[in-house]
Amino acid sequence: MAPIRARKAGDRVLPVPEPVPDSEPGPAAVRSSAVWAGAAAAVLAVVVIASLLVGANPLPPSTVLDALLGEGSDESRFVVWEQRVPRTVAGLCVGAALGVAGALIQAFTRNPLADPGILGVNAGAAFAVAVGMTFLGVTSPFGYVWLSCAGALVLTAVVYGIGSAGRDGGGPIRLTVTGVAVGAVFSGLTTGLVLTHPDSFDRMRGWSAGSLLERGYDVVLPVLPLLAIGVLFAVLVAPGLNSLALGEDVALAQGVNVRRVRLAVLASVTLLAGGATAIAGPILFVGLMVPHVVRWAVGADQRSIILGSLLVAPALVLVADVLGRVAVLPSEMPAGVVTAFVGAPVLIALVRRPQASGL
Repeated sequence: MAPIRARKAGDRVLPVPEPVPDSEPGPAAVRSSAVWAGAAAAVLAVVVIASLLVGANPLPPSTVLDALLGEGSDESRFVVWEQRVPRTVAGLCVGAALGVAGALIQAFTRNPLADPGILGVNAGAAFAVAVGMTFLGVTSPFGYVWLSCAGALVLTAVVYGIGSAGRDGGGPIRLTVTGVAVGAVFSGLTTGLVLTHPDSFDRMRGWSAGSLLERGYDVVLPVLPLLAIGVLFAVLVAPGLNSLALGEDVALAQGVNVRRVRLAVLASVTLLAGGATAIAGPILFVGLMVPHVVRWAVGADQRSIILGSLLVAPALVLVADVLGRVAVLPSEMPAGVVTAFVGAPVLIALVRRPQASGL
């Protein structure tokens, strides 16, 4: 049995177990995770190719290849380079951000049915966009980006300020309840603005459905630094989340700064979910479904879950986008609608599973 040391944490003296050699994944587990990650990367590559080949404007694969190489007609190069490639890049960024944000928020709240919207991120982004459209005359996707990010940041700060008030600080349950309540209030305010200003509703309708249509580099590139910082925070905080999964007292005993982990998770989720919402609007269920699929495949290590979500979620978003392009020809169905069709049955299945009661 490992010897026990003692460490003072505030007014308590907590036992600190010595590190156990077998606590790290063994070689077999590492190989299994590597194989699974390679398979997920291969699937993502196939989906990216499909996103470039499939569209409302049918082009033969040879024509798409010629356009990618800078050859072929002006029309084919325009369709591929000005429409499909930027749209695919946007789908990759949005999917990766939502997948990692979902993994973080589920681990942080220890709630397997949580998604990024539980902290009011989507509600804050939508309210800011509605205000910009109604009172500031913002009509371009480039304007949505900054309004959405600002709204997500402000509302998450409000949720954390309210939820962390008091001597005990902001625990996951209190932050979750606060996020749901504040998000509901701002969702109601957004609905009121939209209904009282029909012109704003017409402009906001496409964005609020969660679409990758006409999402070019002018929308994606300004958000990329925010998404990169969010992913970096997620990678750095993953070991702390592994400790928190065993309980706050155990995490403290292992030397984890719980408050710092909470702040890092909130910052990461805000940047990732806010940035994804800024690009494509609110796309639901991706952050809910993907971490479960990855967790079933690789186990409970948050480092593996974050990496897996980074690969699987973009594939899901691109598949939804490709299906939306051809489902209702000659029109298109937004990717957010497709993910809702897929996500609702998955949510019902998760609720019915006994293991869904906790992480």
